[in-house]
Amino acid sequence: MLQRKNRLRASAIGALVVSGALVLSACGSDDNTEGGEGKKESSAAAGNIKCDDAKGQLLASGSSAQENAVGVWAKNFQAACEGVEINYKPIGSGGGIQEWLQGTTGFAGSDSALKPEEVEESKKICKGGQGVNLPMVGGPVAIAYNVSGVEDLVLDAPTIAKIFDNKIKKWDDAAIKKLNPDAKLPSSEIQAFHRSDESGTTQNLGKYLGKAAADDWKYEDEKSWPAKGGQSASGSSGVAAQVKQTEGAIGYFELSYATNNSLNTVKLDTGASAPVEATTDNASKAIAAAKVVGTGKDLALELDYATKAEGAYPLILVTYEIACDKGNKAETLPTTKAFLNYTASEEGQGVLAEAGYAPLPEEIAAKVREIIPTLS
Repeated sequence: MLQRKNRLRASAIGALVVSGALVLSACGSDDNTEGGEGKKESSAAAGNIKCDDAKGQLLASGSSAQENAVGVWAKNFQAACEGVEINYKPIGSGGGIQEWLQGTTGFAGSDSALKPEEVEESKKICKGGQGVNLPMVGGPVAIAYNVSGVEDLVLDAPTIAKIFDNKIKKWDDAAIKKLNPDAKLPSSEIQAFHRSDESGTTQNLGKYLGKAAADDWKYEDEKSWPAKGGQSASGSSGVAAQVKQTEGAIGYFELSYATNNSLNTVKLDTGASAPVEATTDNASKAIAAAKVVGTGKDLALELDYATKAEGAYPLILVTYEIACDKGNKAETLPTTKAFLNYTASEEGQGVLAEAGYAPLPEEIAAKVREIIPTLS
C-alpha cells in the first residue's frame, strides 16, 4: 500500500524526467488543471523565491539521482526569475565533477563528497579558494525488482551483496526463500543491473554493502562498478528502464525512479524488529544521524549505513552541490548563489518529499544556508 502511495506522489513529476540535458523553459509551467489551479500553485511557489542578480543560462551537471529534484527546483526558479535558464545534465557524479573541474559548469552535483585529490585539483579553477561540498538533497537508494507474482520482497545486506556479486543467481535461492517464506519465487535467473557510468549512487551502495555485509562485499566503495558479471545501463533512468522491461531484473537507483516506473522495491532486513521499506520518512531517520566531517565551509557528511534503528532505512545517499568557496566565475556566480539559496531554503527543501526525496535535517540545512551567501 505504501508503495502505491509513493507511486501516486511521484507521478506528478514524471514529466520532468528526460534523457540528456534537463532544460526547462523560463516561461513557467503549463496549466494542466481545470480553473487554472496549476498556475496558482506555480505563482505561489515563485512568489517565495529571491532572484537577486540571477541572469542568463546556468550550466551544471552530475548526479542523475538528483535529476528529478533539480527538475522541480529549476521549474519553480525559472517561473520566478525572468530570463533565467537552468541547464542540468544528469551524466553521473563522476562526469559532473570532471566537467566542473574543467571549468565548464557553474556547479556539480555529486552523490559523494570530493576526494582529497579532487579538492587539490579544484584550486586550479577556484582562484584563491577550493571546492566545497554543500549537501542539498537526501533520499533512499531503492533496490527495485521485476518478478511476476512477487509484490513483497525482503532482502538483507549479505543477500543483496551476493546477488550483485553474481553469487546468488536464481530467484528461488535458499537465502532469498528463507527471507521470504510465503513468496512464490520462480526458479528463473536473476538479471542484475548496475550503472555503466561513474556514479555516486554506486558508491553509496558500495558503502552500505561494505558496512552492513562486510563478509560478502570485499570491494572498494568507488564510483565505478567493481564486481564482475551483471548487466549495465547509463544513469539511474537507464537502469530503471532496464529493470522495468526485463522479467527477473533487479537494480538500484533513487526512489523516484522506482515510483515513476511503477516498480516494486525491496524491504531491507536491517536487524530491526521489522523489515524497513524504502520511503523518504524512513530515509530521513537514517540521514538525521549523519555527522559533518568537513572543515571550514565544507559540509561533507558521514552517514551510518549499518544502523539497526527501528524504522531507519540505511541504504541512503546525500547529494552535494559542489562549488568554489572563493574564485567562482563572475558571470555565473550570481545565478549559482541565487539558485542554491532557493534549493537550500525552507521552500526549496519543502518540495522534496512530494518528489520522492528526503529533505535535509534542519541542523544541516541551516549550515548550508549560512555558507551559500558567502560564496565568492
